[in-house]
Amino acid sequence: MGIDEPCSLPAPASQSAGADLTAIVAGLRLSREVTHVVRHRGHIRLLPSRAALEKIRDGLFASLFPSHYGCPDLTDDTIDYYVGHTLSQALIALREQVRRDLMFRDPADDAHDAETLSARIVREFGAQLPSLRGMLAEDLQAAYQGDPAARSMAEVLLAYPGMRAIIHHRLAHALWQLGAPLVARLLASISQAETAIDIHPAAQIGRGFFVDHGIGVVIGQTAILGDNVRLYQHVTLGAKRFTADETGALVKGEPRHPIIEDNVVIYAGATILGRITVGRDSTIGGNVWLTQSVPPGSSITQAQNRQAEA
Repeated sequence: MGIDEPCSLPAPASQSAGADLTAIVAGLRLSREVTHVVRHRGHIRLLPSRAALEKIRDGLFASLFPSHYGCPDLTDDTIDYYVGHTLSQALIALREQVRRDLMFRDPADDAHDAETLSARIVREFGAQLPSLRGMLAEDLQAAYQGDPAARSMAEVLLAYPGMRAIIHHRLAHALWQLGAPLVARLLASISQAETAIDIHPAAQIGRGFFVDHGIGVVIGQTAILGDNVRLYQHVTLGAKRFTADETGALVKGEPRHPIIEDNVVIYAGATILGRITVGRDSTIGGNVWLTQSVPPGSSITQAQNRQAEA
């Protein structure tokens, strides 16, 4: 199958496997169409495809780092042709996925048709790729310099889940900002499934970011991270509480996650909750539970934090 070909249906089965298949299918239709409708506006069936986005992601990774994620036998004479061809295919496929994403816009936002807007979003996204690669080169350097176990930057690119997660995030964040939020969320979900690092695509992350080991790291939607931030495994940058409106529904999008300033190191198992600020050049120790701001240059351990909150 191609990147997003229609489903092929087999011929109807002559016998059901010990069940009244017709009744089951009718019951599922009743749930799907009447009693438990979950389709957007009740009618949108053509959704962005996770499988298609995985292939698009592969093409984007290969375009950014062709020797590491692309073809193993590229030469100086063939590498530009390979990148151009691979990127062209990925962006053409991405345009269709963004068009499907735009079907989920509020009707009041439909100032442009989905076809025109998806073309513009993908064109602007493609134009950002050289600068995104520059940021990723800084992330790569931070990972290599920050881990004594790293023997080469190639090893970091190929084997470090934190590096793979930040590549996904830089791409997803760009698409989120350009107006393709569902595609961005799917890319983040693909990354989370592969790396066990969960970064919301709206989170703002500065340059030289490094996640060491990475398992269980969570960064919420409205988190803001400065430059040269380092996180270890099982760090959570989460929300302390959720504001509800007069109907009891949760308020969407309000700032509720931490601000982490430049040059902060957060060690394994730390949980930082709410719209608080961790000042620049601070160190947050392992397993610290932090719900209040700390000034620049702080060094917070479990014992210190318990005394401050007592």
